[in-house]
Amino acid sequence: MIPVSIVVPVLNEAPRIGHLLRDLRAAGTPCEIIVVDGGSRDATVALARPLADRLLQVSPGRAAQLNAGAAVARGRQLWFVHADAELPGPVDEYLRAVSHGGQWGFFRLRLSGRRPAFRLIERCICWRSRATGVVTGDQGLFVRRALFERLGGYADLPLMEDVELTKRLRRMASPTFVPLALQSSSRRWEVNGLVRTVLLMWRLRLRYFLGADPAELARDYGTAPARCVHVAGLSEGVNGEG
Repeated sequence: MIPVSIVVPVLNEAPRIGHLLRDLRAAGTPCEIIVVDGGSRDATVALARPLADRLLQVSPGRAAQLNAGAAVARGRQLWFVHADAELPGPVDEYLRAVSHGGQWGFFRLRLSGRRPAFRLIERCICWRSRATGVVTGDQGLFVRRALFERLGGYADLPLMEDVELTKRLRRMASPTFVPLALQSSSRRWEVNGLVRTVLLMWRLRLRYFLGADPAELARDYGTAPARCVHVAGLSEGVNGEG
């Protein structure tokens, strides 16, 4: 069995996807790269196809894309990586950490922006996730495939699908924290304003925990709601689990 399957959901990521996939392809550690496109209208698919082991095209929606990639994965561990992620260190170090990372875990987030405020945000995110076991997708979530299948994959949510999954994962096992930095783009923070973005995320997270409809949260966040598909053969009924 392949130690790690890397699932990368993409949508119009032509400026970034080649850089990430070339880094992943340079690994000496056996792994599988699965790119799942949600209907890109740019050159994403053409750029990704020669660098991926498998390229799937499904309906848009991050949860749908992640589930579709997991459904065809052959690895013992699933590693979900966003298209704008960057690996500051050798890719084999990341793959070894995932392969030996236990039931599930995440990496230390680094934001690409250079302002000192981003360093504070990074530390706060890391503290929050280590203290609560709630992890977001840009932290490089990885999970044992057997556990992912047991839980039924990502829930049918247009937003907060990563938070919802990790709430279920933490009931099964404590997460492994990997101190290697995984860099994520700070483009949303820089375009929309740092303070405004922080307040928006706090507000969305609070509303979610208070029971707000994720479709409404997705509209406020600026993402179009899309129905996800469950992984073929996985258990049903995950939407009712909090």
